[in-house]
Amino acid sequence: MKTYQIEVQRIKAMNNSHGLVRARIDAAVQSAPARGEDDGGEPGSVLSLTVENARVLFLLLKQQLAEVDSKKARSQR
Repeated sequence: MKTYQIEVQRIKAMNNSHGLVRARIDAAVQSAPARGEDDGGEPGSVLSLTVENARVLFLLLKQQLAEVDSKKARSQR
C-alpha cells in the first residue's frame, strides 16, 4: 500500500451527487515512506489541515450532510 502526505492548502467548493460528497481543493501531495510505527498497525496516508481549513471543511460537510438528510423520506430519518 502506498502512503502519502497530503497537505490541504485551500478548500474551493463542495457538492454532493449520486451518494458522493466531492470537494475541490488545492493540496500538496507527496509520497511518504511506508511506516507502521505510529500506531503499530498498517501504514496509512496523513491528511494535514490548518485549523481554519479544518473548520471550513467541518462546516461544509455539515451543510452537505444536512442537504442529504433533507432529501430522505421521513421514514428514513
